[in-house]
Amino acid sequence: MTKSRIMVGAVLCPALIGGGIAVAQKPERDINPHRHPNLAAAQELCVQAWLKVGEAQKANKDELGGHAQRALELPEQVNHELKQAAEFADHRK
Repeated sequence: MTKSRIMVGAVLCPALIGGGIAVAQKPERDINPHRHPNLAAAQELCVQAWLKVGEAQKANKDELGGHAQRALELPEQVNHELKQAAEFADHRK
């Protein structure tokens, strides 16, 4: 095993052991709806999806095989890409 793999394991293991699974953060609403109405609307849908997955976890007492927890990470990733798209468009004007 390489030193880099050992270091990654040393960083990740406490996070995974401590809470079982790292908690995904709620996506932000940080795209200006006046400049980018479609991107802002898509960002809002990411937030709504994240909230609904959380509600599903509660309703099912977190017994969804880890799939819902992993699904919580996806709106956060999409949200990041939407923000990058808005910033890219802003710089091209």
